[in-house]
Amino acid sequence: MNAMRTGAQVLVDALKIHGVDTAFCVPGESYLAVLDALYDAREAIRLIVCRQDGGASYMAEAYGKVTGRPSVCFVTRGPGASNGSIGLHTAYQDSTPLVLFIGQVGGDFVEREAFQEVDYRRMFGPMAKWVASIDRAERVPEFVSHAFHLAMSGRRGPVVLALPEDMLTATTSVADAKRYQEIQASPAAADMERLRALLEAAQRPLMMLGGSGWTREACAGVERFAQAAGIPVVCGFRCQDLFDNRNECYAGDAGIGINPDLAQAVKDADVLLVVGERLGEMTTSGYTLVESPCPKQKLIHVHAGAAELGRVYQGELLINSGMPQFAAALQGLRVEGSKWAAWRALVRGNFLKWQEPRANPGKVQMAEIILWLRERLPPDSIITNGAGNFSGWAQRYYRYTGLRTQVAPVSGSMGYGVPAGIAAKLAHPERVVVSINGDGDFLMNGQELATAVQYGAAVVFLVVNNGMYGTIRMHQEREYPGRVHGTALANPDFAALARAYGAHGELVEETAQFASAFERSLAAGKPALIEVRIDPEAITTATTLQAIKQRALKAI
Repeated sequence: MNAMRTGAQVLVDALKIHGVDTAFCVPGESYLAVLDALYDAREAIRLIVCRQDGGASYMAEAYGKVTGRPSVCFVTRGPGASNGSIGLHTAYQDSTPLVLFIGQVGGDFVEREAFQEVDYRRMFGPMAKWVASIDRAERVPEFVSHAFHLAMSGRRGPVVLALPEDMLTATTSVADAKRYQEIQASPAAADMERLRALLEAAQRPLMMLGGSGWTREACAGVERFAQAAGIPVVCGFRCQDLFDNRNECYAGDAGIGINPDLAQAVKDADVLLVVGERLGEMTTSGYTLVESPCPKQKLIHVHAGAAELGRVYQGELLINSGMPQFAAALQGLRVEGSKWAAWRALVRGNFLKWQEPRANPGKVQMAEIILWLRERLPPDSIITNGAGNFSGWAQRYYRYTGLRTQVAPVSGSMGYGVPAGIAAKLAHPERVVVSINGDGDFLMNGQELATAVQYGAAVVFLVVNNGMYGTIRMHQEREYPGRVHGTALANPDFAALARAYGAHGELVEETAQFASAFERSLAAGKPALIEVRIDPEAITTATTLQAIKQRALKAI
């Protein structure tokens, strides 16, 4: 006979069975019973208490991305769920395994629009793989097992489980379920033979990597194949860490602000082998590099989610496979690629030329700062960032060495860099973590500096301050030149703000000040923030605000 436990105790025991070692939350009265059960499990499950539900869900998403395992976040009903939705949306677009638990009104109050009551099936249906409510304590093991299986299988993604208060305190003698298994398809032998034949006939092949579900072994397997075949490799938007950027086969990233020469190479390729990448709007430059529905390139599309294959693009060959399974199948494939040597040298040469530093207006040269970090940081350092033009310098000039050295939102969501940096440091305290943020981007979750200090997450946060929402200002000058409105920011002294939280604070106003400021920050042994004040004219790696404005005025 199984011992009697509350629904909350059964839930926490299930989390331990499924390998959860860290949970992120903002506490709420709607799931007090779970907090009590987590108290008893505090040696097994570390509870990270955040300052805002959006920060908590971002941290959980980043933790799942960095570890490759399902991450867990708890938020309270109504407002907590609303705030937490941003991490859920990011997990959905980034294909990250995440289980979001939400406190819910008891069954005796449901459907009365009780205090903070929301129908989560309707609220989160379009941005999760599954949304359900566990209404009976004896079904907790079943629901949690299904959630973890679903989050990790096929195209990975988020799952939402609502937890009615009365269910959490009800008692049951139910048995526990076993740990989840990851279920992925594998390529058929005929698929691999067809792939080999298409590559053998190619003159200008290009491999593109992206998506989730990768392991270090899978990345290494793909790299060995690319090296042996001599095929150039491109990484999708914010997936630059799937292939060692130092490898002679690496040709750059397809994303916002793409190298024009690389964009042309993608168009010129006669065979495009896409592995894991969805071929979304950012990676395809608005679906122009690869035409829909029938690409000019012979498209070989490999993806873990069967529903993604043929969704936007028809292909010569569509393969439903997990990334480790496909990488393993590649190891037996022999392709003679000597005829591509000149093609590979061309696209690699274009990448190296693209990485040559370009000066920007003002006393702070962002390219030089990123190049200094590239030379100074250990190869396994983790770089995180949110969304904004500031991220373009790291995207263009840094060289990512392997999985997961880049943690950034494919969803393009602002406010991600700070929580992601904290999550990465909690997952890998032995590694250097640098979080790069814009000024507007930083203040969307800057309060999580308190979380970093509380848990000793010694991240180095960079705040690139140009006093505005730069990306929107850029678009404003392009579409409505001279009519600037709603994009200016009055910012605090970020270094002083960091010190107020108990972190180390530095200010950089000239390039030469950065190296010593960074060294002091790294040596501080606690969270540190470096405010980098740049000229507002330095709007992207390639142009200035004034140049954008003048081009727009000439076009009128």
